[in-house]
Amino acid sequence: VDVCTLGMFIIATSKLPEKPGNGRVLTDIMGGAGSYTALGARIFAGSRRSRLVGWIVDCGSDFPDSMRREIEQWDTSCLFRPTPERLTTRGWNGYGAGEQRAFRYTTPKLRLDETNLTTELLMSKSFHLICQSTRCMSLVNGIMQRRDRLREERSFKDESVRPMFIWEPVPDLCIPSEWDNCRKALNMIDCISPNHVELAGFFGKEAEVDRNGYVQREVVETLASQMINVGIGPLREGSIVVRAGKDGCCIVRRLENGQIQNTWLPAYHSSDTGAVIDPTGGGNTFLGGLAMALINGHTPEMAAAYGSVVAGVAIEQIGMPKLEADRWNGI
Repeated sequence: VDVCTLGMFIIATSKLPEKPGNGRVLTDIMGGAGSYTALGARIFAGSRRSRLVGWIVDCGSDFPDSMRREIEQWDTSCLFRPTPERLTTRGWNGYGAGEQRAFRYTTPKLRLDETNLTTELLMSKSFHLICQSTRCMSLVNGIMQRRDRLREERSFKDESVRPMFIWEPVPDLCIPSEWDNCRKALNMIDCISPNHVELAGFFGKEAEVDRNGYVQREVVETLASQMINVGIGPLREGSIVVRAGKDGCCIVRRLENGQIQNTWLPAYHSSDTGAVIDPTGGGNTFLGGLAMALINGHTPEMAAAYGSVVAGVAIEQIGMPKLEADRWNGI
């Protein structure tokens, strides 16, 4: 497996943004951070390498057969886990003014950690983590310890001793009081990817980073540079990819000469052409494509370009894009 996500699968009820043809409330939509991250990696992988995408789906008593068939069509290394004693994790997803998203769980969630990973998933080359700072550190330590034990038990050599960790911080705890924990977590991962508001949240700068619906690029670059100066990754060679919705993304990393480089890329759907139907899951999908590209040797800038494209595919319809003959939405 090249990419394994520890994001969850959920069944969503979604209130779409108030636009012509939207504003509707729709039920029983396949979603969740795990689903969309797997989607992004799967689009990048293509049918020949689809099994390199690993994820977990906990199937409650209400899990629809139609969703299982759709997931099986992707032909990924998906671990279906029957949990008939509970309902599938469900959530409500809504949008207010300026496409500000609100989310809440409507059934008890079943979080994933290293103990849920099969050997195949445990030995993945990279992991997508979506969590708060302290849980990020716990997951990295847990995954590494389990991998070490597995190597000792089976007496085999593994050249990829340390996998790549891509961390997506959860918005509720992107707050100044969490900055010290965030600093510690940054040293343990290889790439962090908040959106611009989440990045600003760690520094209490939310009001400065987004004004009148426009992302303030200088603020993003300044705050991202502060994270780079802390040191991302054990060797301080990691990067930060700031997702900024319709304004694209910013890749920030330190070059070999010591200088910090900022690179902005546009969003796949950068103009209001009506192509964006439901923005839900765009960020998670972006990270699936980003992770798959990074683990296959692409630069952070090129990986972000791949992430932008797959995110564009994810938001062109309600729920998941349609797969036919290795084309997604006909592309």
